[in-house]
Amino acid sequence: METKKRKKRKALVDENFCVACGCCVKVCPMAAIQVPKGIAAKVDFNKCVGCGKCAKECPASVIVIQEVEDEKEMV
Repeated sequence: METKKRKKRKALVDENFCVACGCCVKVCPMAAIQVPKGIAAKVDFNKCVGCGKCAKECPASVIVIQEVEDEKEMV
């Protein structure tokens, strides 16, 4: 039987263009995004479920949802 790596979706922030408005923080159901020191949004990948709410809410359009390799393998 062939094993395949599962792919999970996670939010990724382009920190160079983030305006630190906090809109993403307010809509994240998992509290996976913070704006430390008001500089740029940071995503906690352990909490992020890749729902996309933050990307839809971002006024600067600097958040994207991408598939990332999961460490667990599915059979």
